[in-house]
Amino acid sequence: MKKVSVLCLSLLSLSLHAQDNIRWRGTDRSGIYHEAGLLMNWPAKGPALLWSYDGLGEGFSSVAIDSDKLYITGCTDAKGYIYVFDTAGKLLNKKEYGPEWVESYNGTRATVNIDGGKIYIVTGTAEIYCLDQQSLNVVWKKSYVKDLNGSNIQWGVCESPLIIGDKVIATPGGKGNNIVALNKNTGELVWSSPADGDSSAYCSPLYISDLEVPLIVTMMSYHIVGIHAETGQKLWSYENRNRHDVHANTPVYSDGMLLCTSGYGRGSTMLKLTNGGRGVEKVWFSEELDNRIGAMVKVGNHAYGSGDNNRYWYCVDWESGEIKWKERGLAMGNIIANDGMLYCYTDRGEMILARATPEKLDITGKFSVTLGTAQHWAHPVLYKGAMYVRHGNTLMAYKVK
Repeated sequence: MKKVSVLCLSLLSLSLHAQDNIRWRGTDRSGIYHEAGLLMNWPAKGPALLWSYDGLGEGFSSVAIDSDKLYITGCTDAKGYIYVFDTAGKLLNKKEYGPEWVESYNGTRATVNIDGGKIYIVTGTAEIYCLDQQSLNVVWKKSYVKDLNGSNIQWGVCESPLIIGDKVIATPGGKGNNIVALNKNTGELVWSSPADGDSSAYCSPLYISDLEVPLIVTMMSYHIVGIHAETGQKLWSYENRNRHDVHANTPVYSDGMLLCTSGYGRGSTMLKLTNGGRGVEKVWFSEELDNRIGAMVKVGNHAYGSGDNNRYWYCVDWESGEIKWKERGLAMGNIIANDGMLYCYTDRGEMILARATPEKLDITGKFSVTLGTAQHWAHPVLYKGAMYVRHGNTLMAYKVK
């Protein structure tokens, strides 16, 4: 009995820690959050603004959270900075880590990943940094170009590094070190996969652990690829091209099914993983569902998101690809979900709350984000009753509980 109690306490501790560590699109990259008791309807003017901070610099990286501290990056004078806040909006620390992207759509791109007392950052200038979480000092760094024979891409590398055990997964592109695993403590190369030799495509990789083989899935410039997480062996690839080699959305996974979405004339492909994750087969394809950079979420047996050329928000049946509804009149944007509710942030600065239902886009709240600068591209984050929204130079916290 004592052993069972100890095991239960250990599992509870792990669960609580996981909920306190918010990474790219939540805890598992699905865009689904697990907050209890949030508002199902917002006031006419939107939820109350708890606090705001002006001074992040340029960028559209989102907030990461670890143990009640917020971590976000920004770019000033071509230099990248990491900022640390408490949940009341007090700036606890700020430190420069290195050069950042100022070639086009200036600023920081990828959400940081926090693990084991360290912070992992991939820059638009194609470098990966490991920082000490307390001091913010650089522990190690690697250049995709100089150290891993990779290359940068047209609008700057944009991927949130993936942590699996003692490995950090990154996608330098190129013919040799196409996808790599680095020791998360030292930066040393653990394994390297040539994959299909494609360049990186702005996609943050996904880890799938419930199949016979542990799998890393990501979208490169020409292919969706499945890599054995322990060895780096390429298990399969599926051709997936568009006009600009941009596939910026982390695939959405559920029960052996993988939804991969792209814009620029591509669309959405549903793949079924076969042979324990060692292969794939197409289930359906829809050119109409051309989500470009906002990603999608799965709630129940339906997926929700917005289009690119097809400028509407939509609901699609997960298994068949049938479009259940289309809502015009709203700009494209990104999406997360919590407790059956959709949180849609359009690139015109509208924040929308809606019930996730296949009947219609059932809006229960809407307001405009008026603070901040440049693109409305950062994904919102939900944590302990607050919604954190980054708009360029400004970070905002809204009361949503």
